[in-house]
Amino acid sequence: MSRKYVAFDIETAKILPENFGDLHDHRPLGITCMATWCSDEPSARTFYSKNQDGSPAPQMTREDVAAFVEHLKTKLQEGYTIITHNGLGFDFVIVAEESGKVDDCRDLAMTHVDMMFHFFCGKGFGIGLNAAAKAIGVSKPADVDGSVAPKLWKEGDYQTVLDYVAQDCRLTLDVALASEKAKKISWITKKGTTSHFELPGGWLTVEEAYLLPEPDTSWMDKPWPRSKFTEWW
Repeated sequence: MSRKYVAFDIETAKILPENFGDLHDHRPLGITCMATWCSDEPSARTFYSKNQDGSPAPQMTREDVAAFVEHLKTKLQEGYTIITHNGLGFDFVIVAEESGKVDDCRDLAMTHVDMMFHFFCGKGFGIGLNAAAKAIGVSKPADVDGSVAPKLWKEGDYQTVLDYVAQDCRLTLDVALASEKAKKISWITKKGTTSHFELPGGWLTVEEAYLLPEPDTSWMDKPWPRSKFTEWW
């Protein structure tokens, strides 16, 4: 029987230049909005701060991001398993920075399922969520991605960004559940072929995935160390 999952995702606030390189080099990034989607619920729940007139604020306040951390803790108490795609190396990093709740975010990150980190620990490289989503017949919208979302939010196109962050949660759940059922995650490679990574025991939490044997990365020029994902704590 599948676990009850709650997927979450964030959208950042800072508008970056073209060819911005590593996102982390531009922190603090701020957060415009976030979303959660429970695997046993029909829709997402979105989060953002509001101006005095009730309109969406340019970015979330420290207090509101801290309240979101408490929301995630509540979902754990309700029996859900938090699941992300690269939440360990990105989403939790930004949420910890914006909320000030580094210890809480570290604890949540260690015990949650990060599909990308599990894959990375087994293969030595990462894959994008969309590559995995396309392998099961779904995908992100072609006209919106995380790089343009900050600009859309600043221009007042709030609903497009809220729909986008919610859809990322839905895609995460779709990939998680399909992979769990198939006991493997599939993805579309850069060559356009479909490849697979076996999940004989289902998805592992971050702390479980960290214990997997190091894969052979001798064929890579600059392989990432696992500490790339955990150095923030």
